[in-house]
Amino acid sequence: MLYYVSGSVTLLEPGLAVIDCGGVGYGCRVTAYTVAQLKLNQPARLYVTESIREDAYDLYGFSSREEQRCFNLLTGVNGVGPKAALAILSAGGPQNFTLAVMTGDEKMLTAAQGVGKKLAQRIILELKDKLGGSGMELDFSAPANTAFPAADSAAALASAALQELGYSPSEIAAALKGVDSTATTEEMVRYALRAMVMKL
Repeated sequence: MLYYVSGSVTLLEPGLAVIDCGGVGYGCRVTAYTVAQLKLNQPARLYVTESIREDAYDLYGFSSREEQRCFNLLTGVNGVGPKAALAILSAGGPQNFTLAVMTGDEKMLTAAQGVGKKLAQRIILELKDKLGGSGMELDFSAPANTAFPAADSAAALASAALQELGYSPSEIAAALKGVDSTATTEEMVRYALRAMVMKL
């Protein structure tokens, strides 16, 4: 089983990245989100999901384990094949996909080619609990002086989405400090992600 491929990017085009690993080029089907993280002739690591069928052997490569996990969850939904999963993740990346499922945003999912309303509803229904969702138990171990809002508020949903992406409660509390309380969940997540990137 391949876990990841690591090497120089020798070919980069929409939907495909070739990674040279010791003289062997591994062609990986990729999302637009992953393509944006790669640069031609620069070193890269892609986490790999293999698809072995009677007539084909495909590698799907992802720049992060979060995106790979989203892809694997998506392809586990009846009616969602690898092509549709890549299209969904290309439309918004793992962060926006997680947020769309947690907030029931069908519009974001149907923006992907080949995804209709019924399929979007099925994805939300089947993956909401697996990705967290508004019914998840929120455990914010932030300092005592940090007041978190009710679990059904935009800030709580944003915090839950950020936890799903691997951020700690203390990182989330710091990133959301000063956010506009009237902002939507999506706006809060984007605000927090920008704040975290600026600290790197």
